[in-house]
Amino acid sequence: MVYLDRVALEIKNVGLYDLVLQDVQNFLGKKRVAEAEIRTLLETEPKILEEYKQINVEYNVSNIHLRDIETADLEGEVKKRAEEINTNLAQLRALEKYTLDFEQSSTLVIIFSIEFIVLFSVQYFIILLNLKEWQWELYTLFGSSVFIAWWYAKKQQKVYAKNSAIFEKKYEETLAMIDALVEEGALDKERLIIKECEEHV
Repeated sequence: MVYLDRVALEIKNVGLYDLVLQDVQNFLGKKRVAEAEIRTLLETEPKILEEYKQINVEYNVSNIHLRDIETADLEGEVKKRAEEINTNLAQLRALEKYTLDFEQSSTLVIIFSIEFIVLFSVQYFIILLNLKEWQWELYTLFGSSVFIAWWYAKKQQKVYAKNSAIFEKKYEETLAMIDALVEEGALDKERLIIKECEEHV
């Protein structure tokens, strides 16, 4: 569901992917690279495509380069299957954020940020408000918050793993459903491809 021609175009021309472009330049051993060279590299070096997809997930840009199927002119079983594909595409877009490594997710950043604020507050109360007689209670409070943060992070990590597995399974199922409709001649996949990202225009 990733349109590699679009990926190559964006890596070459969109500043968001400058780090990916640098990796492409390193792989190819030259500064000026053509879209065709990037396109070829995407097929031989999965790491480049994964970097691109990771950046998109971090910036809430979808890696699903397909629009929903227009069902108005379809009938019967074909329409039912097309509507199911559209439902799956919507679910995939919603689950995409869970394909990001949990260690690099905003959830973990938020947890660490809250813990930093709690630690800063504890130090503030002890030092600036001269509450040294309460320091052990305050440090105990901080220790408890660290334990709660660790527990919550582990819980969220499981949520990410579960939803990532659901995404992978539904992705393969949906791709197979689309391919089946294309093979039957009921669908023109070329018309579904989103060749340009509106966020980058």
